[in-house]
Amino acid sequence: MWNWLLKRLGQVLPTLVILSFLIFGLQQLMPGDPAMILAGEERGDPQVLAQIRAELRLDQPIWSQYLYWIGNVLQGDFGFSWRIRMPVSDLILEKLPVTAQLATMAFIIAVPIGVPLGILSAVKKDTAWDWAANGIALFGISTPNFWLGIMMILFFSVQLGWLPPSGYVPLWEDPVQSLATTIMPAFVLGTGVASVLMRHTRAAMLTALSQDYVRTARAKGLTERVVVWKHALRNALIPVVTLGTIEFGRLLAGAVLTEQIFTIPGFGKLVVDAVFNRDYPVVQGVVLATALIFVVLSLLADILYMAINPRLRQA
Repeated sequence: MWNWLLKRLGQVLPTLVILSFLIFGLQQLMPGDPAMILAGEERGDPQVLAQIRAELRLDQPIWSQYLYWIGNVLQGDFGFSWRIRMPVSDLILEKLPVTAQLATMAFIIAVPIGVPLGILSAVKKDTAWDWAANGIALFGISTPNFWLGIMMILFFSVQLGWLPPSGYVPLWEDPVQSLATTIMPAFVLGTGVASVLMRHTRAAMLTALSQDYVRTARAKGLTERVVVWKHALRNALIPVVTLGTIEFGRLLAGAVLTEQIFTIPGFGKLVVDAVFNRDYPVVQGVVLATALIFVVLSLLADILYMAINPRLRQA
């Protein structure tokens, strides 16, 4: 087990190095001049522009800028936001708990809906249950998040007055109000993830139920419940775990539209504002942190594979 973990960590390091190349290189392709934006009303003064470029090292070659940036990153320094004048690491630590809370709530909503519906749809294939589950999944996949979010605000906030239409209250300040401000955006995000989980769970269960070991279990006289939950589901969960980690990572990366609609100050809003302001250090820091989250979740998925399927531990 430990040898396998060391090999996986050995694969992670080159991946992060390549990602750092891509993140920094693609950042340079963004149109516009950050110095012009930061200069404001003095953008027509060449001396002001030259001073800003020198302070931000924009007058250096790209390779020199990259080495300076990655050297600081390796020391835990993601630089300063050019616009807000705050350390990027502080911004990430400030916004990540917001998005993490929203993503966790959305996932808690998605899994109990998507996975059981997928199992039910596969077990009751070509019945009314199957058609109903597929209809719910189709609705969740087809409905745009921004439209569903606006409709929920109109109904629950404007018409009924049950929930606040926007804003965010930290969980540690007021748990009840925090849940009230995040339940609608979490439900909007969770419905989409639940639909995707349902479709993949159904496909994985149909594949598992058609295998020889399932037919053998039925031939031994095992009940259908034991066949489905103990034999078929355990093998069908492997691709679902992969999808679940990817979807959770996508939620942590920041649901831009949903956060904008509900005015949630998370990763999505942070990176959108940074892109519009050409705030390179913030964009690079957020994207690198997101990439690291995906790599960690991928490693976690591999560990879960072994917990679910004992044959992988013996391989």
